[in-house]
Amino acid sequence: MTLHIVIPENPSETDREAVLQPLLAYNTDRAGDPRFRPFALLLADEAGNHVGGLWGKCAYDWLFVDLLAVPDEYRGGNYGKTLMERAEEIARANDCVGMWLDTFEFQARGFYEKLGFEVFGTLDDHPIGQKKFFLRKRFPAASDGVR
Repeated sequence: MTLHIVIPENPSETDREAVLQPLLAYNTDRAGDPRFRPFALLLADEAGNHVGGLWGKCAYDWLFVDLLAVPDEYRGGNYGKTLMERAEEIARANDCVGMWLDTFEFQARGFYEKLGFEVFGTLDDHPIGQKKFFLRKRFPAASDGVR
């Protein structure tokens, strides 16, 4: 049996699933059930319109913050901090050992560090002339009585 490579012009969710499913099967076979749980925390304005928030997932005992956005006009109102605190509550409720995320140099590294995150990796020239940082916050062990 021979395979060939196809490059769709507009990759679909079906295309993504074609890659994801064998990878998930492989990972689950070697590392167990990832207990994958996506979640969203949305910011809504007075009219009920969703204007930002946090998108993440719990998997393999860590919570990953994929997206965090607070529109400029709402910055300074502690919405970002509150979203991150709620995400941490979700992480702890799902028995995660910590949280991780990535952020560009021109984004919010200092914000995350104030919340207890530390840099564990850096990707230079992403974009060119800038850096992307990978940060984590490990929770105290259950034996500390905090987790």
